[in-house]
Amino acid sequence: MADSTQHSAEVSGADTLSERAASLVQHDIIAGNLAPGTRLGIVDLVQRYEIGATPLREGLSRLVSRGLIVGIGQRGFRVADISREDLADITRMRTVVEMEALRLAIQNGDDAWEAGILGALHQMRRHIERTGDAFREGAADFDRLHKGFHTALLSACGSKRLLSAHSDLYDQAYRYRRVMMRGFDSGTRFVAAHQLLADRILARDISASQATLESHLHSTLAFVYPPGQGD
Repeated sequence: MADSTQHSAEVSGADTLSERAASLVQHDIIAGNLAPGTRLGIVDLVQRYEIGATPLREGLSRLVSRGLIVGIGQRGFRVADISREDLADITRMRTVVEMEALRLAIQNGDDAWEAGILGALHQMRRHIERTGDAFREGAADFDRLHKGFHTALLSACGSKRLLSAHSDLYDQAYRYRRVMMRGFDSGTRFVAAHQLLADRILARDISASQATLESHLHSTLAFVYPPGQGD
């Protein structure tokens, strides 16, 4: 019995280390500290994060499934490139996932769900009021609130897989969204766009809510890669 308990603890500890490795590398990718296309050498990463090679490899494998890095055969890993085609694909997938999740959330959501949306919007607004234009740089504390708002909209959908897919795709779009954020001349316009989205959803108008969300999701693509402009 003791051996089984010890084995379980060792497995849990290994999972925690590999997830920590994945989290550290992911943070550096989405923050721009590891540029698109950067080769991820295990030896360098071991020194950078002070984590063993085995959990690092496992952590990198997790990020492959999240679309943030790619494997390069037997040569290791590199940070995923960015391109218009990639962002278009992310946007396409987000639209499919979030449209269905939103439809279910509006159907199933209760008063607590509505309060969660309003609370998340309020936190984001207050953060922008306190920090001013700093929100345009896509700082981690702001993005946590931004992601929290978008997650709150879908939280009542009743599907863990839809929410997990939403989370992964949101993170994959972060590098592009940082470019778009610099296009906002003030926080007022940014908050107004999210207020409109919240208002449509709280009115329980599925069609109008989905149309507003779809436009919202596609706005990043249109800003970063304007129609008619190449990569």
